Amino acid sequence: MNNVDFLSFSISEIYKKLNKKLITSKELVEMCFKRIKKYNNILGAFLVLDEKNALNAAIASDKRRAKGASIGLLDGIPMGLKDMILADNILTTAASKILDGFISPYDATVVKKLKNHGAIILGKLNQDEFAMGSSNERSAYFIARNPFNLKKTPGGSSGGAAASLAADMCFGALGTDTGGSIRQPASFCGIVGIKPTYGRVSRFGIIAYASSLDQVGSLSRDVESSALILEVISGYDKRDSTSAKKNVPSYSSMLKDSIVGLRVGIPVEYFSYNIDSDVRVSVQNSINILKKQGAILKEVSLPHLKYAVATYCIISSAEASSNLSRYDGIRFGQRYNNKNDLNLVYTKTRGNFFGMEVKRRIILGTYVLSAGFYEDYYLRAQKIRSKFFMDFSNVFQDVDILITPTTPTSAFDLGEKTNNPLEMYLSDVFTISANLAGLPALSLNTGFSKENMPIGTQIIGKLFDEGLILNVAYHIEKELSLNIRSKIVI
Repeated sequence: MNNVDFLSFSISEIYKKLNKKLITSKELVEMCFKRIKKYNNILGAFLVLDEKNALNAAIASDKRRAKGASIGLLDGIPMGLKDMILADNILTTAASKILDGFISPYDATVVKKLKNHGAIILGKLNQDEFAMGSSNERSAYFIARNPFNLKKTPGGSSGGAAASLAADMCFGALGTDTGGSIRQPASFCGIVGIKPTYGRVSRFGIIAYASSLDQVGSLSRDVESSALILEVISGYDKRDSTSAKKNVPSYSSMLKDSIVGLRVGIPVEYFSYNIDSDVRVSVQNSINILKKQGAILKEVSLPHLKYAVATYCIISSAEASSNLSRYDGIRFGQRYNNKNDLNLVYTKTRGNFFGMEVKRRIILGTYVLSAGFYEDYYLRAQKIRSKFFMDFSNVFQDVDILITPTTPTSAFDLGEKTNNPLEMYLSDVFTISANLAGLPALSLNTGFSKENMPIGTQIIGKLFDEGLILNVAYHIEKELSLNIRSKIVI
């Protein structure tokens, strides 16, 4: 069996191979690094590699397994981290020049949990700077590309994570999702991406963009792998004041539950939007599968969808302007040096080392929070946000889940939207509302466009009902049995 065969396995499949001694974790890690070094200069998926520590961790995992003492669900499994996530003694930049050279002194809670289950951290994955983007073209270092077509975006902001998985560079990854930054790239790259309920996964050790919207989630090649990763990283954390004291179920054991009688909501506003015909057909196929398996379909209404992008832009930019004020060049990161003028140090540091999109959102956020405009913009956006809670609360009285497109189109060309920020923001129109309401949502590959680009279907669930949306996704995945490997160009 060649390397590519091993690298294309799911987490549960490769875990079985490890247990049967058909391959070692060290060999897996070496295969991953070999493939990364072969294709990363083309794909731009990884920003930083941590080879020495990864190999040492793999050797330790192999020793545990030889003694019959594996420590967790991910023992020996190579994974990647979006560069918003702190990992001890690894360069962490949020893909920004202002943090160039910053070495994290500790692990984020989610990284600690991965390590406690034996996962191997290969390195840091490319993204849009401070997670502000939808195409991974806003990275301060280099763009990432889509493994299905190198002229197209892998999505953003977790574009490097999605591309690395589709290109068989790792077996799973953690990303962050503020307005769709896990689900949109998952859709564009043909993989599974889940944003859990706000508070389900700790945000301690995550570089903040918009604190009331940010959430850590997983990206993987299949639903079962997604369930395993989410099971590991979920749970209460006293170091995160927004962390929920909720028991974490065994998501992987919930995947074969019957969906007979499941009430599936079809939001009319999502399907009234201008979406590509290929996307419409793919999502409808998923709906038909659920109906065939005994689900009950019902049209529902989420009338405030048309306000999602504007509401999101105001709230996220306002929170970003506050969160990013800590980057002044004094405590960490890059600095413009001037011994005589502290104000010049601040302005030049931020002016020189923040990218254009980050500066745009800071300026917008500062404006909507300023005296005279706060009530007209930020306060009004918060009032509309409450309408999203009410919309979802109303529909979830009558249905168990919602099925929608993840994105209006498949992956667009690199450079196509960079000069039109509004058009770029609109690529997240279907994902934003779940963040505004704090709901769990998942994107699953359910088809391909005429250009052979992946198409994602989004499943949105009730608060803390990740198990159900994973189960629904699992049933669709098994019925479709899509082979994405044959369509990847590298």
